[in-house]
This record gives sequence, C-alpha cells and structure tokens, in this order.
Amino acid sequence: MAVETALVARALLAIGLLCLLWTATGAAVAQTPVQTASVASARMMPEPARIGAARLGDHGNKTRFVLELTREAPFTILPDASGVAVEMEAALDAALPPAKGLVKSVSVRPGAKTGHLRLILATTGPVRVQLAEIIPPRDGMPPRFVMDLAAGKAGPGAVLTPASMMNPPVPKEKPKPPLPMIVIDPGHGGQDPGAVAVSGAYEKDITLAMAKEVRRQLLATGRYRVALTRDKDVFIPLRDRPALARAKGADLFISLHADSITGRQVRGLSIYTLSEKASDREAEMLAQRENQSDAIVGMDLSVQSADIANILIGMSQRDTMNQSRRFASLVLKNLDPNVAVLPGPLRSAGFAVLTAPDVPAILVEMGYLSHSQDAKLLGSDTHRKRMAGSLLRAVDSYFTGNAVPPRS
Repeated sequence: MAVETALVARALLAIGLLCLLWTATGAAVAQTPVQTASVASARMMPEPARIGAARLGDHGNKTRFVLELTREAPFTILPDASGVAVEMEAALDAALPPAKGLVKSVSVRPGAKTGHLRLILATTGPVRVQLAEIIPPRDGMPPRFVMDLAAGKAGPGAVLTPASMMNPPVPKEKPKPPLPMIVIDPGHGGQDPGAVAVSGAYEKDITLAMAKEVRRQLLATGRYRVALTRDKDVFIPLRDRPALARAKGADLFISLHADSITGRQVRGLSIYTLSEKASDREAEMLAQRENQSDAIVGMDLSVQSADIANILIGMSQRDTMNQSRRFASLVLKNLDPNVAVLPGPLRSAGFAVLTAPDVPAILVEMGYLSHSQDAKLLGSDTHRKRMAGSLLRAVDSYFTGNAVPPRS
C-alpha cells in the first residue's frame, strides 16, 4: 500500500511539471511577435539629421553660414542677445567654425525641445537675416542649411522671428477704395421756398423729403456714401452747392427740383445737364429762373456770371459733361413706368448748380407743382419711394456699367 501511494505521488508530480513546462513555452511563443513588431517599429523611425560640416564665408556685403546635413531638418531663426540663433532638429558631428566676417563666434547648446540644438552666432554688431533656407541635395552635395547675414538692424526683408520662418508672410490686403460718394441737392430752402404747389406745398419741402428718401435707399444698399447739401430747411447759396459736392469728393451730384408754369396744364419729369447753350427756349427760361433764386434773398448772382462763363467756356471738363449725359440717360431708362415724363425729357441748360467742373451732375425736375396730379404725387410717400428707387437703379447702372432695358 505504501508503494502504491508513492507511485501515485510521483505520477502527479510529473504531470504538474509537464503543465508548468507547457505554460512557460506557450507564453514565450506568444511574446515573440510582440518583440518582433517592437523592433521593426523602432527600425522604421528615421534617423535624426546630423550636421557633418559647419562653415562661415565672408562675401563682403554679407556673411554666409552653412551646415551640411545628412537629411533636411526643420529649423527656426531666433533673435539672441549676442546676435542670431538657429534652432534645429539635428545632432552636431562637426567642429564649429572660427570667427569670420560679421560673426565673432559660434557656440552650441541644447535646444528648446528634445532632439533639438541651438547654434548661437555672436555678431560684431546689429545684423539682419537676408536669407535662411534648406537647399535640397544636388550636384553631389548633401542637403545644406544656408543663412546670409548683413549688417544693420532688422527691417523690411529681415528674417528674425519663428513666425517669419515657419509661415510664409501673408501679403497685406490692399486697402479697399472708398465707396462712391453721392451728393443729393434738395433745391431751394429757408427764405427761398421755390415753386408753390396748387395744394399750397412748397417746393423746398418736397425736394427735401425726396432727397431724404433717396439717401435712405442708397445707404441701405451698403454700396454708397451719401451726403445732402442740406438736411433741414435752410438756405444754401447756389454757388455753394457744387462747392459742397466737390468738398465731399462727390462722384455724382443730383439736384432735385419741381417746376411750375402758369396758364398751361403741363406735367411730367425732365432731366437737365449742363450746356453752354440751352437745348430749347423753355430750358433757357427755366435755368434763368433757378439761377435767380439767390436774388430773392438779396444775393444777386449776376456778379458771378463772368466766373460761370469762364467755367463753361474754359472747361477741361468735357468728360464730366459726357458722364453727366450718360447718367441722365440711365435715369430716364430706369424710371418707374408710372412716372410721367415730358416729351423730349433729356434737356440741357446753363444751371449754376451744375457747374462743378469735375463732378458729373444732373438736375431733375420731378414734375410740375402747377399741375394738380403731379403736385399730389410729389407729396405722397408711395411716389417718393418709386422715384427714389428709380434713381437708385440708375446709380447702380452708372457705377457697374450694366446695361438696362429701355423704359417701356
């Protein structure tokens, strides 16, 4: 019985040893691929760049610093208290060069990151970096880092900061040209009421209300700057109105008026541009009436006639007059079909208010206050919005050059 017990114990011991041997062998086999993958991964990581040679060259107006590399490496140029520093992801295997040109000495110390070094170039005085780049391998030469130093403080063209090295300079946006300036001139004002409508309304109030609506619609587009020669009931001398437009740098000048005539039932809009000779007798008489408005308040403009004549005769403003005619045509083409017009609505005369020599200008006679229907329309919000919308479309067409369909 004792013998049998001993045999059983020995058998169990043998089985236990076999199990332990099998477990150890399996674990070793399982670990083998992991070890192999780790080694392969390590072998795939690129070797760090190494600096095999370093030299300085004196080229008279600049000093060149060159590093020969085993592969291209990222770098950063930094200002340093003693001169200039080069931070590079690389290891140094070469002797540092002796002083030459603008460089008194070259030293090395650890960089800001692991695996980086910093080369310090102490200089004889203030320098600026004209060039700093990696030249790819060519003509049997390895990759090279090249930096050119010139005497002088950092300024235009200098390369000193990490941002200027790591990111290409972003070109500054050219300043946008200012938006076109439109000057709206509400006719008459103050002591000069202008024409009186059959309803009793004054021309000065009708033109001011229209000018404000035109301003509102132009500004709402965000495409224009707008100024009024007057924004309240004040008197502005005729000669001051084009002067105000020029002072504002106007690109267009629009003078708003409403006509009146006795004994005739005439209605409809007309558009005037400046001319040395009136297009017809009616236009000439209208210009005379408008030009005399200053005399109503004791400011006779007859003494200005020689100046105006000189402007009209000696104008180097032929292009301005042509642009004025072009804009007048665009106003007519863009008019709302519900706006009545006179026969032959494009006219010309020597209006004093249109004499700015370098600002395209028109005078719009919006209708006849002596006609009951015109007077009613010119006093209504709906008609004001309709007229202002027509002028806005004309201004858009003038500045964009877009063709517009003929008015039906």
